[in-house]
Amino acid sequence: MVIAEIVIAVVIVLAVVLTVVRSIRIVPQARARNVERFGRYRKTLEPGMNFIIPFVDRVKPLIDLREQVVSFMGQPVITEDNLVVQIDTVLFFQVTDPRAADYEIVNYIQAIEQITATMLRSVIGSMDLEQTLTSRDKINTLLRGVLDDASGKWGIRVTRVEIKAIDPPKSVKDAMEKQMRAEREKRAAILNAEGQRQSQILTAEGDKQSKILRAEGDKQAAILRAEGEAQAISQVFESIHRNDPDPKLLAYQYLQTLPQLAAGAGNTFWVIPSEVTSALKAVTSAFGGSGEGGDGKPGDGKAEAVAPGTGAPAAVEAGEAQAAAAVQAAEAEAAAVVAEADRLDTTPLAAAGIPGVGAVPVQPSPASNGGPASNNGPATPSDDDAV
Repeated sequence: MVIAEIVIAVVIVLAVVLTVVRSIRIVPQARARNVERFGRYRKTLEPGMNFIIPFVDRVKPLIDLREQVVSFMGQPVITEDNLVVQIDTVLFFQVTDPRAADYEIVNYIQAIEQITATMLRSVIGSMDLEQTLTSRDKINTLLRGVLDDASGKWGIRVTRVEIKAIDPPKSVKDAMEKQMRAEREKRAAILNAEGQRQSQILTAEGDKQSKILRAEGDKQAAILRAEGEAQAISQVFESIHRNDPDPKLLAYQYLQTLPQLAAGAGNTFWVIPSEVTSALKAVTSAFGGSGEGGDGKPGDGKAEAVAPGTGAPAAVEAGEAQAAAAVQAAEAEAAAVVAEADRLDTTPLAAAGIPGVGAVPVQPSPASNGGPASNNGPATPSDDDAV
């Protein structure tokens, strides 16, 4: 009897414990559970401790209310220009209505995957490959709007859609790589040409500046050189007029210039100015012992008389010796000039008044050999004698 009572008590306790356990449901945060009573929706259990009627209410599995991420494998999509591309998508969604997500659709994840593939074909079909590759943001926005409208009645909110990868055919990839390589080579060639252009411009600018500076330097040098020559000529002119040279010095300078006139290898005709003949006459008058100098004044070229008993005869003899030597030197130089003129078959220097120089007949010019005489008559000697 006692044993029977103990067994009954244990059974009652177990039934109470089981009833209490079946009547309490604890739901985690961001989760939800639907409750059915006699097969009909009764309520949705909120996070925390909830009480139900055991053996009457049936609690369905947990529904996650957090944002979920689903990655869909590549979907074959045909573009507007009839190219098949594989597109991988990533979908972010969140359950906002547990009752609709549980009773409006059997499997909302599979439903989202299928509607994503369908909408993706619809959106990509209106674009060509170039737009598909460069308009990912536009595709994401269009897909999100379409999926959000379609999944709203399922208690699901699509928060974000991302295109993870777009894989065109291998032939298209090769063509795109060639196009990209050609574009990069084109930009490299353009940059190289721009660099060469800038280099040539800078080089030309440098050459221009250097030529300008060199021309400025040459100009300044020419100006300074001309100023120097002008100052030198001015100083020589002033020195000559200040020292008042006599005609004998000028005649001697003329005699030194005559060999230079005939020194050229091709000089077969040269002109002696009338001043040279006058200077030669002055030389002959100065050194010929006539007692008159080149300027017609007596006493030029001779030693002056001195008083007896002062030792002046020695000075007079020395001056006469120097004058005789100068006369001989002038006569020798004049004879050399005459010989050079005879060698060149030119006009003699007898008209110049040099003593000891004989007359040499003048050769007729090639224009008059064997021809008639000129209409102008015989030539008259001028102030400048041609030799």
